[in-house]
Order: sequence, then C-alpha cells, then structure tokens
Amino acid sequence: MSRFPIILSAPSGAGKTTIARQLMQRRSDIGYSVSCTTRLPRSGEVDGRDYHFVAVGEFNARRDRGEFAEWAEVHGKLYGTLRREVERVLGADRYVVMDIDVQGATQFKQSFPESVLIFLLPPSADVLLTRLTERRSEDREAVVRRLQGAREELKAIGTYHYVVVNDDLERAVEAVSSIVDAESVRHARIEQLDTQVGRIIEGLQKKIDGLGGH
Repeated sequence: MSRFPIILSAPSGAGKTTIARQLMQRRSDIGYSVSCTTRLPRSGEVDGRDYHFVAVGEFNARRDRGEFAEWAEVHGKLYGTLRREVERVLGADRYVVMDIDVQGATQFKQSFPESVLIFLLPPSADVLLTRLTERRSEDREAVVRRLQGAREELKAIGTYHYVVVNDDLERAVEAVSSIVDAESVRHARIEQLDTQVGRIIEGLQKKIDGLGGH
C-alpha cells in the first residue's frame, strides 16, 4: 500500500495544527513533516519539533538551492516545506501530514501529485475571532491581518479534495482519519492491483475448470 502526503489547510485559528497532532497521537502510520519558518517561536513551541526556526538569509539560501517542495510568505513571514522531510516520513512507510496554507498547498501538489488536500473550516466567523483573540500572542492589527487572510483563503476552497468543519475536535479528527483510510484503498493507490486481481481471476478459473464449469 502506497503512502501519501496529507495537506491540512485552514485559516489561522481553525485548528489545523491541533488536528495534525491528534492524528499522530492516535495513528502510528502517520508522521509529521517539520516546516521551516522565519517567524519567532510562540510560547511552548520547540525548534525542530514544531518548526525549524531559521533566519531570513538561511531560508532564502535553502529556497535558492531548491530544498523546498513549497514556500510562501504569510503575514510577512516565510514558511517552507523541506522535500527531505517529506521523503523521510514517506520512506519510513508512513503517511505524512502537514499544515500548509492555500498558496503553499498548490505548489506542494505539483511536487507531490499524489497528495490529498483537506480544508478545515471554522464553524463561524465569531468562533474564528474568539480562537484568535484567546491566543493573546498577537495585537489587534495582527488579528485583523489574519482575518483578512482567512477571507482570501476561503475563496480557494474549491481546489481542495475534502472539506471538514471543525465545530467539534473529536469529530473533525475522526473525519480526517476516515479520509486517510478511504484514500488509501483507492484503485490508483493500490500497488500492483492489476497483478493481484489477475492472479485471483486465474485461480478462480482453475477452480471453475476443476468443477467442470465454463
């Protein structure tokens, strides 16, 4: 069974990072690709676990060397997904889950066409605003920028394979997990499917012949 990348996109505060972490806690077959960013760590974030926190110069050098499967500038900061991180997780026979913004997701799918894109929706604008203000890590101007960004990101929802409303964390995690399971058994993802089916058909024909059938 072939593994594939799972891209979670959502407006800031819609819960994509929380859902990604929940998936990894519940499923040993899902790993996380640690992205690079030029923003400063938030309270509780750890370098190398949540992000690779790098200077702008280092980020640009990696970008110029073609190390990113995608990169984007979001709210004045640079974010990028390292190809080697994605390949590391896939190489360990695990799905790789990433939280990537809309513009980055489009780039990433060009590098990894087998990716599954899932958009996470907040239940309402009021809930999204509440989640952002509860962080208390950003001033009013930053919150406004994030709300404006959310408005623009929602316009791209039609480019995603699936949409999950995060009105209840448990249900949202289960929905995303179910999508992974369903996608894993799609015809195109099953390795050597035609060979396997051919062997079964051949075996059935032998049984039919042995029973005197046609």
